[in-house]
Amino acid sequence: MYDIYDVLEVKPKNKKFKIIIASILAILVLILLIGLFIIIKKNNSNNTKENIEISTNESDIENNTNHKNKHISVVNFLPNYTENAKQGMNNIYHSSEKIAYLTFDDGPSKSVTPLILDLLKNENIKATFFVLGNRVELYPDIVKREYKEGHYIANHGYTHSYQSIYASVQATLDEYYRTQNVIKNALGIDYDGHLFRFPGGSTGGRYRNIKNEIKGALQDNGISYVDWNALSQDAAGAKTKEALIDNIKQTVGEKNCVVILMHDASDKILTYETLPDVIAYLREKGYRFENFYNIMK
Repeated sequence: MYDIYDVLEVKPKNKKFKIIIASILAILVLILLIGLFIIIKKNNSNNTKENIEISTNESDIENNTNHKNKHISVVNFLPNYTENAKQGMNNIYHSSEKIAYLTFDDGPSKSVTPLILDLLKNENIKATFFVLGNRVELYPDIVKREYKEGHYIANHGYTHSYQSIYASVQATLDEYYRTQNVIKNALGIDYDGHLFRFPGGSTGGRYRNIKNEIKGALQDNGISYVDWNALSQDAAGAKTKEALIDNIKQTVGEKNCVVILMHDASDKILTYETLPDVIAYLREKGYRFENFYNIMK
């Protein structure tokens, strides 16, 4: 039978020589183990760093500096509907600071939403998308991108048909939960934004009475709603960039907190083309950009 000395072709002459050879081999094995430990530790460190770079928490969102090329993605951040969040939504316009919420309704669309997302990413702005359930089913990957890039996914109902969604209180709730289910399927997580925007707004019009009933039902089910106090009129007749930005300026006025209504449906390319001017104007006026994660935290 061969021993280690046969393999090394060494024939030790005495016991002392054997001890020396064994010691050298032990040192080599120890060095090898230390080297493997260092390599494994370095790999783990790199993985941790990568996870930090693609994750964030509430403080990351609150400390958004709005500088370009400092985009931070939000991964697996879920809205938390607390009593403070409820009060924050109810009092959203009562702010001593200048805050702008960019909101986009009626998407996602294949032609416009990705362009808006590219622009928001470059500007390091987190917006809010009030999505339609039937559009989410068509473009789930776009909704997933919105979420992964830190935008707030809120609920605009499933059909946007006034006759359907305002047929009854239960009809509205059914559309809300149907849309929430398709959002969950698109994101692959148990997501609920706890936030609804009434198609056509929450007040006035032919359905004003049923809307008042719906507001109470939403509250009973842990759902807030929000309208807007500034808009571009991109869905109400404005046909040029000049008209859109002028509507923004007039409706923003001297308000401290503005929730700006825009749209990312497939026919709203003009909204995308005007958005850089909207952002520049708001920055010039001293606004910082937030989305509803800053409240639902």
